[in-house]
Amino acid sequence: MGISRRSLLGGTGTFAALGLGYAAYRQAPSFFWSQLYQDMKRSIPAASLHPTPELWPDTGLHAAWLGHATTLVKIDGFTILTDPVFSDRCGLDLLVGTIGPKRLVQPAMAIGKLPKIDLVLLTHAHFDHWDIPSLKALASQKIAVLCARQTQDLLDVPKWKSVREVGWRESVQLGPLSVRGLEVRHWGARVRTDTYRGYNGYLVESGRYRVLFGGDTAITALFKEARVQRPIDLAVMPIGAYNPWIHAHCNPEEAVAMANMAGAERIMPIHHQSFALGVEPVGEPIERFFGALGKNADRAVAYQIGMQASVLS
Repeated sequence: MGISRRSLLGGTGTFAALGLGYAAYRQAPSFFWSQLYQDMKRSIPAASLHPTPELWPDTGLHAAWLGHATTLVKIDGFTILTDPVFSDRCGLDLLVGTIGPKRLVQPAMAIGKLPKIDLVLLTHAHFDHWDIPSLKALASQKIAVLCARQTQDLLDVPKWKSVREVGWRESVQLGPLSVRGLEVRHWGARVRTDTYRGYNGYLVESGRYRVLFGGDTAITALFKEARVQRPIDLAVMPIGAYNPWIHAHCNPEEAVAMANMAGAERIMPIHHQSFALGVEPVGEPIERFFGALGKNADRAVAYQIGMQASVLS
C-alpha cells in the first residue's frame, strides 16, 4: 500500500491552494483538473507483481521497478533506492490534504517491506520524484542520500546517515560506488519561485558494473558523455508524460535513442503506468518503447510495475 493522504476536496482557502496547483509543472492544462476530479472517485488497485529483493544474492547486478521513478538496484550487495514515492498522490502537501495526481497502481512494495537500503538517490525536487512523506518515513541513520545541487534543504538532514549534493560532471565516492552527476534536459523548481534548484541524471559505477539513471529529461545528446569503452550494463530511462510535456520529457523512441548514445546494453523503462501526468493513453509508452526496440526486445528489463531482473550475476 502507498502512504495514504487525504485529497483536497474543499474548504476556505481552496482556490488559493489551487492557484499553487501542481507546482511541479508551470501551467496546469485543463486535463489536469479534469483528472484530479476523476481521481476522487476511484480506488487504487494493487500491483499485480511483487519483487523479492530479499532473495537477491550479494553479488551481481539486480533491479526491480516499484512504480513511476522508484526503483531498487542492488550492485554487489549495495542497494540503491531511487526517487522514492510511496504516497497515494504526488503533489502539494497542504494542511487539509494533498493536491496532485492519484496513483493508477499501488507501489509494488510498501516501505515497511523494503530490504536494507544503503543509498537513496534523488534526481530532482518535482513532486512525482521527491515525496516528502515517503522520505520522512524512510529517514534513517543507516541510509545515505545523494541529491542535486540546492535541494538538500527539503530534507531533514540530521535524520539521515549523510546527505550530499552533486552537480553536473561532479563525482562523489560513496562506499563502493562512484556516482557522477549527469546533465539532462529538464528543470528543477519545486514551485515557481525556486528555479535555482538543480536536476540530475546519474552514472553509478561499482567494480565491473555501470548503471545509468536518466532522471527526467527531454531528448538530448548529453548522454554521449556517459559512453566509454565499457558498456552501460543497465540504463534506467523515463518513457512517459511526453504529451504535452515533450519539452521536458522524452518519448519512448527518444529514451531508447539516448540509452543507445550512452552505450547501454539493457534498459529499464520507468515514468509510466503509475500516474496520469500526460494525455497519452496509459499503455502507449510501453508499446512504443518495444516498438523502438524492434527485434532487440530482450534488452528490456523490469518493464511492468513489480518486475525484477538479475541483469548480471
